[in-house]
Amino acid sequence: MQCSDYTGPTSSLPRQALPSPELTLKTPSAAEDHTQRSSHSPDGQESAPEDATRTEASHQLEEGDTAVSDPAKSPRIIIFFPRGDPENPYNWSTGRKIFILFLGIVAVVNSTLGSSLPSGAVDHLAEYFHVKSQAQLVLPISLFLVGYVLGPVVFAPLSESYGRRWVMVITFVFFTIFTMACAVAPTWPAFLVFRLLSGITASSAIAVVGGLYADIYGNPITRGRAMAFFMAATACGPILAPSISGFISVLTWRWTFWAGFIIAGASLAFLCFMPETYGPTILKRKAQRMRRQTGNPNIFAPIELEKKGARQMITITLTRPIRMFLFEAIVLFSCLYLSIAYAIFYLYFEAYPLVFEGVYGFNAGTAGLPFLAIGLGAFLATGIFMYWDSILIRAKKSNARWPQIEEYRRLPLACIGGPLYVISLFWLGWSANANVHWIVPTLSGIPFGMGFMLIFMALLNYIADAYEIFAASAMAATSACRSIFGAVLPIAGRPMYQRLGIPWASSLLGFLSLGMCIIPFAFIKYGDRIRANSTFCQELREKKRLVAQEEKEREGSDASAQEEDSGSAQDEESGGRPPLGQGDEKM
Repeated sequence: MQCSDYTGPTSSLPRQALPSPELTLKTPSAAEDHTQRSSHSPDGQESAPEDATRTEASHQLEEGDTAVSDPAKSPRIIIFFPRGDPENPYNWSTGRKIFILFLGIVAVVNSTLGSSLPSGAVDHLAEYFHVKSQAQLVLPISLFLVGYVLGPVVFAPLSESYGRRWVMVITFVFFTIFTMACAVAPTWPAFLVFRLLSGITASSAIAVVGGLYADIYGNPITRGRAMAFFMAATACGPILAPSISGFISVLTWRWTFWAGFIIAGASLAFLCFMPETYGPTILKRKAQRMRRQTGNPNIFAPIELEKKGARQMITITLTRPIRMFLFEAIVLFSCLYLSIAYAIFYLYFEAYPLVFEGVYGFNAGTAGLPFLAIGLGAFLATGIFMYWDSILIRAKKSNARWPQIEEYRRLPLACIGGPLYVISLFWLGWSANANVHWIVPTLSGIPFGMGFMLIFMALLNYIADAYEIFAASAMAATSACRSIFGAVLPIAGRPMYQRLGIPWASSLLGFLSLGMCIIPFAFIKYGDRIRANSTFCQELREKKRLVAQEEKEREGSDASAQEEDSGSAQDEESGGRPPLGQGDEKM
């Protein structure tokens, strides 16, 4: 492990999402430790100094080394992943990465399935609990989505401080418990409280899985494909739930939630085997092992040098998604577009029963089947995404300039998805007529699913690529914002459709979506300037610059060491004995 000098405290150093430098030791003098200048992150944390200077001392340190003679005099050691380190999630086997991809999809499908699970059981719930208000009958879904608002702003930052695994597993355990609680709820208020708690705990998967995939896939192409599967999974749950609950609730509405509990329990058995993927947390455990093995208390991972405590957690970590929403234009306008699209998606759980039960006379079970057309559209969108990726790869191999531009890699998909989404809304509204065969409005779900998925795939991947190590917080901001819209708009959905009628209510949503279509085009034109003025993007560039500087210094140190070794060998061959220099000092 290469060692070099370090000046002053370090915080928020790059995780494995950046190029992986060798494990390094930086040794400051007492004076340097107090005088070196430090930069500051957008979170207000002190970050690595810009002008670290190398001392003449060079040490070798590996796991398993014996204890140091005087730990108190040992220099501070900051460890990173060596190049090719098998502990670095980027270097894990393909099979292990696919298993983690599968676990993320399982968690997300459970979460989104739970969100719309009551949709096919509304009439049975109303009869059992004697609920007559239409506004109250929307609450089982809306309160679950309120949980999607509250959870991500806590769980995503926590996963960036304490790792992904335990945040995911612990919240999923509670999600499973609260799903069971819904099945045995004795009263309507208790049922609604359990739905809210289910939504809060289920939101962890939505908030964390994007960061989970960013942890293990360093290549933007591969990461984009993983995110495509993630987005397809988010659409599968809500689409399948109406049919499941519509057919099962005929027995009793409670079996709807027992089914959800059984699925969640089976999924939890797999999630318990999920490894930790967050690089800084893995390095922290590595540093703890090395401290035990060497007896040196001055070995640290970068995350251990960040400021901790309740004040730090409240003022910095937990507020990061909110600050990104308020001050990052990319996050703000992406949230706006995604929120409108997401709210309309959940409003369809109110609109489809009006169309297919009210106009065409379907029962609760069969009225959920037209949602499968949306699933087909989502599947086709995933194929389009993969095809676009192949175009991107070929363009990179031919050294074309446009793939190097951040905005051109993902946003063209949203430029296709936006118009498809608008067309589908007008199609549904003006074809839902008793004189028109039911298959015609059903088929409108195909462009709806395609547009919905392409918009989400493009914008969420764009956010992940733009913010990298802050991706989980940015995702949390988008998740919370769209969930607010998804919780509120469906409450007004049925009254809006009843007052305006199906054609004009759908047209109103179509015109609103048409106005949102301009956002990805604006990002393509002005995105580079927006990122240049972004505080978080500037910090990300600084982190990359520090890593590049570290690698350059390390390469220079390696070259000097090789020259010294060569000279020593020549001296020994001539019978001389080289003097013991600082470079030969051992720990």
